[in-house]
Amino acid sequence: MKDQAEGKWDQTKGKAKEEIGKAVGDRSTEIAGKTEQVKGKVKEGIGDLKRDIAAAEEDEREKEHTETPR
Repeated sequence: MKDQAEGKWDQTKGKAKEEIGKAVGDRSTEIAGKTEQVKGKVKEGIGDLKRDIAAAEEDEREKEHTETPR
């Protein structure tokens, strides 16, 4: 969950930076903002992947405990 929250925050900061860059005509700040947004999306994706892996592991553990022995 931490990666997802940090990713969203990075995307928000990046969007603000991009818009500031556009408003003042600073292409470098605009590009830095876009880069930060991509970084945030990647970080959020990593958080999603970690969550999915944890859920799959939990499902597997539950199956092991509920299966009847042969």
